[in-house]
Amino acid sequence: MNHGFIRVAALTPKVRVADPTYNKERICELISAAEEEGAQVMVFPELCITGYTCGDLFYQELLLSEAKEALFDIASCSEKADAVIFVGLPLEYNGKLYNVAAVVCGGAILGLVPKTHIPNYNEFYEHRHFVSGPKEPVPVRLDDDHIVPMGTQILFGCRQMPGLKIGVELCEDLWAPDPPSIGLAMAGATLIVNLSASDETTGKDMYRRDLVSGQSARLICGYVYASAGDGESTQDVVYSGHNLIAENGIVLAESARFVNESIYTEIDIQRLREERRRMSTYGTTDAVYLAAEFNLGERRTELTRFVDPAPFVPGKKADREKRCEEIFMIQAMGLKKRLEHTGSRAAVVGISGGLDSTLALLVTVKAFDLLEKDRSGIVAVTMPGFGTTDRTYENAVSLIRSLGATFREVNIGDAVRIHFRDIGQDESDHDVTYENGQARERTQILMDIANKLGGMVIGTGDMSELALGWATYNGDHMSMYGVNASVPKTLVRHLVRYYADACVEKSPNGDVAETVMRRHYADACVEKNLRDVLLDILDTPVSPELLPPEDGEISQKTEDIVGPYELHDFFLYYVLRFGCTPKKIYRLAKYAFAGTYSNETIEKWLRTFYRRFFSQQFKRSCLPDGPKVGTVAVSPRGDLRMPSDASARIWLDELDTLQEDDAAEHENEDKLDTLDKKLDAVFKGFMNG
Repeated sequence: MNHGFIRVAALTPKVRVADPTYNKERICELISAAEEEGAQVMVFPELCITGYTCGDLFYQELLLSEAKEALFDIASCSEKADAVIFVGLPLEYNGKLYNVAAVVCGGAILGLVPKTHIPNYNEFYEHRHFVSGPKEPVPVRLDDDHIVPMGTQILFGCRQMPGLKIGVELCEDLWAPDPPSIGLAMAGATLIVNLSASDETTGKDMYRRDLVSGQSARLICGYVYASAGDGESTQDVVYSGHNLIAENGIVLAESARFVNESIYTEIDIQRLREERRRMSTYGTTDAVYLAAEFNLGERRTELTRFVDPAPFVPGKKADREKRCEEIFMIQAMGLKKRLEHTGSRAAVVGISGGLDSTLALLVTVKAFDLLEKDRSGIVAVTMPGFGTTDRTYENAVSLIRSLGATFREVNIGDAVRIHFRDIGQDESDHDVTYENGQARERTQILMDIANKLGGMVIGTGDMSELALGWATYNGDHMSMYGVNASVPKTLVRHLVRYYADACVEKSPNGDVAETVMRRHYADACVEKNLRDVLLDILDTPVSPELLPPEDGEISQKTEDIVGPYELHDFFLYYVLRFGCTPKKIYRLAKYAFAGTYSNETIEKWLRTFYRRFFSQQFKRSCLPDGPKVGTVAVSPRGDLRMPSDASARIWLDELDTLQEDDAAEHENEDKLDTLDKKLDAVFKGFMNG
C-alpha cells in the first residue's frame, strides 16, 4: 500500500454448476491463498457462487436462496482476510432477477453492483433470466441483518488509501459501446474490476486482451478482469479462465488459459492519479455516485511487477528497432522542415567522435537525403583540442568521410590559448574555465562557419545531458536546431546501434554488368567501414574530452563525474513522466537495479540528479528548437515549464530520510529471519520426536 501500490488478484475457482456450497468452499480457499500472496483486492468471476452456466436453473428458488447463504458465509470468511473481495451471484429483487457482483470486506457486505448490458445474441441468452440493474443505488434487504445498496453508480473507496476508488462492471459491460467503467472513472474510480464469464472461441483471447488493455489506457486506470473457467458446463461452449490485469494500457499479468490460474500483481494508484492530473482533457461527471468505504490494513506492498531499468528503451528487439526507426524519422523530418523553411544552403555539425555528435550527423544525412540534396552540403567540423585522443579523432574523420559529408578540421589550441591569455587563465589550471573556454570556442567556430556558408548549426546535446545541466552555457548548449534535445542518452546508444546494424555488407550480383558490380563492391566497402566506425564509437567511453589525455587515453569520463546515465535516465523518467517522490523513485530503482548497483550508489546519484536538475534549469529555459520524440521532454516551450530558481529543498530533505527507512526495513527483515529460524528449530524438534 505504500508509495501508492496496491496488490490485486484475479481468481478463478473450479466450480460445480448449481452447487453454491461447493463453490463457496473453493472461493474461500482461494481467498486464503490470495491472502498469503498479500493481495488486498480480490476479484472472482461472474456468477461464480452458482456457476454461470446454470441456465433455467436460475429460476429455482432453492438455488437462489442457497447462493445468498453462500454469500453470507463468504462475507464471514472475509473477516479474516485483509482484503476487499468481489464475487458474483444471481439475486432476486422486487420480482426480477439480477446478475450482480457482491462486494465484501471485513465480514460485511458493502454493496451489490448489477450488470448493465445483458447479452442475448449468438450463444448468449441472459435476457431469458436477468434484467439490467438500476443506476442509482436502491436499498436491498437480503435478510433481517443485511440491508445493502444495489446499483451501478457505487464507488468503493479505501479509507487508508484515499486514491484507491474501485468501480465494478460485469463481462458484457466492457464489450458495449457505453461501458459503465467510463462513468465510474470520470467519477473518480482508479481501479475497475470486471467479473466475467467469457467463453472461448478461436482468436477471442486476443480481442479480449485488447479490450482490457485499451479500456485501462482510455480511462487511465487499473483494470482487473476475472473470468470463468474449468468447471462451467461445456454443453455448448468452453470457458478458459482467461484472467487479465492491466494498468494504463499495459498488461501487467495474464493467466494461461484452460487451467484456472490465479494471477497477482501491483497496481500503481499514485502513478495513475498523476497521469490524470496531467491530462487536461480527462473529464469528470456530474452524476452522483454513492461512496461505500472499507478498511484495509496499512502494509508495505512487496513489488513483483516488472520495473524496467531502461524505461526509454523497449526490451524486445523488434519493438526496439521499430522505436529507433520511428525516432530517427521524427528527428530527420523535424530538421528537414527547418532546413526548408530557412533556405539553408548548408548544415554545420561539430563532430567529436562521440555518440551524440554521431547521431546528429546521421540525422542530418537522413534529412539531406529526404530533401534530395547532395551530402556535400553537410559541413562536418572536427575541432581537436587539449583533450582529444587519437581514437576519437580518427573515428570522427572516418565517420565524416564514410557518410559523404564535407570534412573540415579546425584545431582550437591556438585560439583557446590566446583567449586564456586575454582573460588571465593559467593553462595549467584545469578548472571549469579551462574546460568551458574550449567548448565555447568550438561553438563560436561552428556558428561563424554557418554564417559564412549561409547555413545553420545542428545541435548535438541529448536530453540526459540537458536534465543534468552537463553542457557549457552558450557552448555545446547552443545551436540553431537541436535534433537530439529530447533523446535520452540510453536511447542515443541504441539509435546509433540501430544504424550500425543497418550497414549490412552487400554481395554483388553475378548476373549484372561489371560497372554495377563495381558499384556494389564500393557500397559494401563504404558501409562496412561505416559500421566498424559506429561500433567503435559505441565502445568509446562518454566524455567531453576537455582535459588532457593520460597515456593517450580519455582521462575525463562523464559517468565517473555525474553518475551512470542508465540511472539518471531512470530517475528522469519517473520524475518528469509521473511526478514520483524521491522515496518512491529510490525504491523502484533498488528493485529495478538489484544486483547492479548498491543502495548507497543509487542514493548518491539520485541526490546528484535532484541537485543538478533544479540548479541547471536556467540552461533549459533558453534551449534552441528541437523535435519531441517521446513522452518525456525538457523543452521550455512544451513539456517542462519550470522556473529557473525553484528550490529543491523538499526533495532533498526527503532523501535525507532514506537511510532511516532502509534501517527500519533491515530491522524487520532481521526479525522475520529470526522468527523463521525459531520456527524451523521447532519443526525439526517436532519431527525428531
